Amino acid sequence: MTNLAAKIKEDLPVKQANSLNLNKKTIKRKIDLSQLQALAPVKIAIQNTRLTRKSRLFKTAVNAILEKKGENIISLDMRKIPEAIADFFLICEASNPTQVKAIGDFIQDEVKRVCGEIPHRHEGYQNAKWVLVDYVNLVIHIMQPEPRKFYQLEEMWSDAPAMVHKDE
Repeated sequence: MTNLAAKIKEDLPVKQANSLNLNKKTIKRKIDLSQLQALAPVKIAIQNTRLTRKSRLFKTAVNAILEKKGENIISLDMRKIPEAIADFFLICEASNPTQVKAIGDFIQDEVKRVCGEIPHRHEGYQNAKWVLVDYVNLVIHIMQPEPRKFYQLEEMWSDAPAMVHKDE
């Protein structure tokens, strides 16, 4: 293992584990192929981390949606679907663009405060009909009713076990 790989392993806190995978293009520019190959064990270890419904990230996101009055909250467990890009999809509805944005913002604020994580990517804030907040293993979809009915994510991923989340 090269010194660079050892240094990255040392400096890689658990909370930022996804950043190695997400910044692969940046890493490739700064190191040669032999150094990148030495990083393979780090990437494998990161990819093997799995999320559950009991994970702090998952619970924090659900609670944030509930607190901002998101409706029809459903989680899809994608872990047994080979083509899936995440362990879970979390889907909810908001009645207007302002609420869609508020839920998306609040999820990001709460996850950062409670878990110390920021999303890899977020999209859809301009028209706010469908905001997506991507935490790599958890992808959150905040949708107005019309796009949710049109795209039918629950039907598209019907092989994934679904769970309804309600305010208790």
